[in-house]
Amino acid sequence: MVSSPVRPTGAVPIGQQRNGTDGVKESARGMGEVQLPSGPLFGTDGIRGKAGDLLTAPLAMEIGYWAGQVMQAQGPVDGPVILGQDSRTSGPMLTAALSAGLTSAGLDVWHIGLCPTPTVAYLAESCQALGGIMISASHNPPGDNGIKFFGGDGTKLNGTVQADIEAALRGHHAGWSGSSRAWGQFYYRPELVNRYASFLHEPLQPCLDLAGMKVVLDMAWGSATRLAEQVFVEAGAEVIALHGVPDGDRINVDCGSTHLEPLKAAIAAHQADLGFAFDGDADRVMAVDAQGRVVDGDYILYLWGKRLQEQGRLPNQTLVSTVMANLGFERAWETLGGTLVRTQVGDQHVFGEMVSRGAKLGGEQSGHILCHHYSLTGDGILTALHLASLVQTLGGSLAALVDDSFQTYPQKLQNVAVVDRDRRLHWQDCAPVCRAVEAAEQAMGHEGRVLVRPSGTEPVIRVMVEAIDAGMVDRWTQHIVQAVTQHLAV
Repeated sequence: MVSSPVRPTGAVPIGQQRNGTDGVKESARGMGEVQLPSGPLFGTDGIRGKAGDLLTAPLAMEIGYWAGQVMQAQGPVDGPVILGQDSRTSGPMLTAALSAGLTSAGLDVWHIGLCPTPTVAYLAESCQALGGIMISASHNPPGDNGIKFFGGDGTKLNGTVQADIEAALRGHHAGWSGSSRAWGQFYYRPELVNRYASFLHEPLQPCLDLAGMKVVLDMAWGSATRLAEQVFVEAGAEVIALHGVPDGDRINVDCGSTHLEPLKAAIAAHQADLGFAFDGDADRVMAVDAQGRVVDGDYILYLWGKRLQEQGRLPNQTLVSTVMANLGFERAWETLGGTLVRTQVGDQHVFGEMVSRGAKLGGEQSGHILCHHYSLTGDGILTALHLASLVQTLGGSLAALVDDSFQTYPQKLQNVAVVDRDRRLHWQDCAPVCRAVEAAEQAMGHEGRVLVRPSGTEPVIRVMVEAIDAGMVDRWTQHIVQAVTQHLAV
């Protein structure tokens, strides 16, 4: 644990802020030219949008200032704000603007530089910080960026606090008293990332030994490049690195957790035991076994859950996932005597349900896994390390574990671009689309299901169909996508 939450000895403040009476603080309070969207600013995972379009420097400065005001009202005012970023080229611009807003609100900023999102969450809690902010758009393309907020306990800010920040941004900020300090200071603290690397290994000691295991890591040109290879090499694994240097112009482009072909090819070429692909900010991971089969979040939850169940460490034999979890996974888990609880899509919904039920393991099919034995937020590198350790401990292979788990029901997910936000969010008001969904549900009965939902991070409507028969999946997916395209994507 870092010994002091206030100005660190030996750290050099970068750029003294001027007094709030005539400097940055007044600018942050009076930037009336900032344009906010008519709809909600916060989505399913913080604020996300096109850099330079929605996410401009003036808006980021305003966000920093008012987030600082609201966060101070939630906890002690003497803690710093931990600030991290992924490799996107717009990151430094947003870092500077957010820092200006935060320091003008009287807060100190500890900038840790390039890092995975869970690093910010871990340090916010272990450094007794006021909170943390991660600048990243996760799995989105390079031109996007985002701002994710964490509280001093390392969990994502709840909806009420986010609503307070947005209300203040929109001018409803009466009653925020702010800090008694005229300004805060900015410190560059990249060495703190090493504390997080140590934290990843600690729960698995003294038994962590991946010697003899050949692992391919696809780091997507993003946050995982900071330390994913390091922690696996230190654990004894032989590592083949893909997209292993930070490159903000190529982050997530045809690589990482949403594009698994390079990982599959590398596993085959190097005859590796398994591989892991991270997204841009490394809070999620997808695995691939030696046979080239995708091991997604459903399989990870099943395998890790079964191990915790055998160890007597899984309260009520309960796993928490989302409406996207495969029916094959659910029925296999029930066969083991377990219960699968489904939530809306989004790790904050999974987290909330885990807390309310006292569950210890949950996550999403997309590879966002939360294990409350070790962390309160999704962590791709931690998940990958634990899955590799599980494989090594059981003395077999990931492929063998998959063979002994379950067969997924055929499932198809197709995105349809719907630029109009109102149409996207209120698709249920479109009668032809609703009729198409109802027809599919009636035809498949208990042998399948349909899920249509607007994305919380991209301007698309996601159509998912799952059934016991692949032909049925293809037919009804096409039918619903055609209706969405014809009536909503115009």
